[in-house]
Amino acid sequence: MSTNHIGLNKEQSRQLVDELNTLLANYQMFYQNLRGFHWNIQGPSFFELHVKFEELYNDAVMKVDEIAERVLTLGGTPLHTFSDYLKHSTIKEAANVNDSTGTVSTTLANFKTLLELERKILELAGEADDEGTNSQMSDYITQQEKTVWMLTAYLGKK
Repeated sequence: MSTNHIGLNKEQSRQLVDELNTLLANYQMFYQNLRGFHWNIQGPSFFELHVKFEELYNDAVMKVDEIAERVLTLGGTPLHTFSDYLKHSTIKEAANVNDSTGTVSTTLANFKTLLELERKILELAGEADDEGTNSQMSDYITQQEKTVWMLTAYLGKK
């Protein structure tokens, strides 16, 4: 069995790199949607959502960097062009969404996509004995599940 520079199986690491790059592309689209919501939110919830979207995009930009660095740690190259992000992301651009229900609902749908990808990576990392990626995904999932609960409560849903 051939291992990489941190002692993990090269083939399993390559699979993780591919999935992490997909997650990276999705995070870039998520980030851009959040920026647009922050800039364009309108209505009676403007002040609270303007601040919330800024909080969420600041968190997303940190995660973008962490994911890219994990790709590098595993011996891969992170995606870094917008054309790659558009090609590999399942999260799509949210153009002209500026009301509270639309922006929060879109954000919840985007979180669902991210959580599904992170759970898939978590499983692959467990199979590869990759504790670094495992820990990273576990932390993201824990944080995002709480945010999903709060945004769902904001919409008055269960």
